Amino acid sequence: MRIYGPNGAHLTSPAAGARRAGSASFSIDLGAPAETRPAAAPRAASGIDALLAMQGVEDSTERRRRSVARGRTALDVLDDLKIGLLAGSFDSTTVARLRTAAAELKTTSGDPGLDQVLSEIELRVEVELAKAGQ
Repeated sequence: MRIYGPNGAHLTSPAAGARRAGSASFSIDLGAPAETRPAAAPRAASGIDALLAMQGVEDSTERRRRSVARGRTALDVLDDLKIGLLAGSFDSTTVARLRTAAAELKTTSGDPGLDQVLSEIELRVEVELAKAGQ
């Protein structure tokens, strides 16, 4: 990118007075300024805005994939709770993970079948949370 203007780079050779081989002093040639151009108005960043907006929109497959991942996470936490109860070591961090999993299961995926399965997982998580609260 080249910048032309009063402070921009010039492709001309330096002035004769500005460079001297044996001189120890520094001097600047303050001759007539080069061609000045008025500042142009900034362009709208609609291309960037459109890209950012498109990144924020989830398609149905992405939403479904995230919902499946949340369901698997909740089932994993339920398994950890079951193993802990069978081993006789009740862990309060597992209950905290169950609360987090229950909160994440509230969102819908857009797929009625998957939403039904996720609501059943959420019900089981809520039952285990109620049991742990006693």
